[in-house]
Amino acid sequence: MDYKPLTYENEFQEMKNYFENRDFADAVMCLKSRLEDINLVPLNIAVTGESGSGKSTFINVIRGVNDEEEGSAKTGVVHTTAVPTPYVHPHHRNVRYWDLPGIGSPEFKPKDYLRLVNFDRYDFFLIITTERFREFHVLLAQAIESTGKKFYFLRSKIDAVLTGHRRGKTKGYDDREILKEIREDCVNGLRAGGVGNPRVFLVSCLEPDKYDFHLIHETLEEELPSHKRHVFLLSQPNFFLRTLSRKRKSFLKQIWRWAIVSAMNVTTGPWSGATGVVAAPSLSANGDLTLMVNVLEEYKKAFGLDPRSLRLLADTFGKDVEDLRSVIRTSAASQDITQELLFHHIKSQGLTDMGRMVTACVNQFVPQITVLASGGVAFGTTFWILSSFLANMAEDAARVLSRALEAGE
Repeated sequence: MDYKPLTYENEFQEMKNYFENRDFADAVMCLKSRLEDINLVPLNIAVTGESGSGKSTFINVIRGVNDEEEGSAKTGVVHTTAVPTPYVHPHHRNVRYWDLPGIGSPEFKPKDYLRLVNFDRYDFFLIITTERFREFHVLLAQAIESTGKKFYFLRSKIDAVLTGHRRGKTKGYDDREILKEIREDCVNGLRAGGVGNPRVFLVSCLEPDKYDFHLIHETLEEELPSHKRHVFLLSQPNFFLRTLSRKRKSFLKQIWRWAIVSAMNVTTGPWSGATGVVAAPSLSANGDLTLMVNVLEEYKKAFGLDPRSLRLLADTFGKDVEDLRSVIRTSAASQDITQELLFHHIKSQGLTDMGRMVTACVNQFVPQITVLASGGVAFGTTFWILSSFLANMAEDAARVLSRALEAGE
C-alpha cells in the first residue's frame, strides 16, 4: 500500500481544530462519549396515508426488509393499521418507521388524529397516496405544520401509473415528461389547497432504484438535525452509488476519532486475548483490535456486504447472490471479521510501520497524539486499517450494486 498523507489532510486539520484551546484529556473523553452515543440517537419516522396506499411495502423497502421476512410490515390491500405500529431497522435498532392508522374516512379530523397517534414522538411525517392528493391530505399537512414538524408527500406505485400512460401509445411517449406532469399536478393541487411549499416525491417500491427514491434520502438527510443525519444515512438501503459515496464520507470523518479512542486502550507488553496469535507490541486485544472489529462490522452492514443484505439485494433485482458475492475483493467483506484476521493483515502488510508514518504526519497537526498513541503504533495502525478497509469496502459495495443493476441478457 502506498501511504498518501495529503489524502487525509482535511481530517487531520479537523483534529487540530478540535483540540485547539481544549484540555487534551477532557477533549479525548468527550470524543469517546460522542462515538459511543452516535449510533444510539433515536430516529422515529411516521408513515401515513389511506389504507392500501403502499405504506407497509414502503416501510419494508426503505428498511431493507423482505415482505415475507420476520419483522416485516404486513402488506396487502385488506390490511388496516388500527394503532401506530413501529418497525425497527434490522441493523439500527434505534431507527423506527411507524405505520400509522389510515386516513381519509368521512369523519377524519386531522388534529384529533395527530393527538391519537402521539405526534410528538416523530421526527417527521411521510404522507403517501397512490392517486392525487386530496383535501384530507392537505388538512393533515396543515395540522402537522402547526405542530412545527416537517412533512413530505410521496406518490407511490408510480410504475403502475406510467404503465397506464403507455398503454396504447406507440410513439411520441417520454417517461420524463409524464413524470414531470404528474409531479406538477401534485404540487399545484397541494398549493391550491393551501400547502405553501409542498415537497412531492414519485416512488415505486417495485423499482426502488428509479424515480425519486434517492431524492427522498438526500432531502431527509439534509433537513434532519445534524446529530441524526449519520444514523439516518447509515440506515438507508444501498440502491444508489451516491448513497454509498455519502456513507463513505460520513465514516471517513469518524476515523481519526476512533484512532484516538483506540490509542487510549493501548496496553504495554505482550498482546493477548486471541487464541493462537503471537505478541504484537502496543496493540490491545481487548482495546483497539476489538474496536476495529466492531467498526469494520458496522462498515460491512452499512455497505450491504453482509450475507443478509446481499440476499435481499439479489432478490430485489432478480440476481443470483453468488454472482453478487463474486465481485467482492476485500477479505473483511468476504469472511467473518475477527481479531486474528486483522492481526495477520497487520503483520503481513507491515502496517505497524505504516502506523508510525501516519502518526508522524498527524503529529504535525496535533503534537499530543504521539504521547497518547504509545510511540505511534496504536493510533496510526488503527487509522490506516480503518481508512484502507473503508475504501476497499466502499469499492466492493459499488461493484456489487453495479452488478445487481446490470440488465439481463
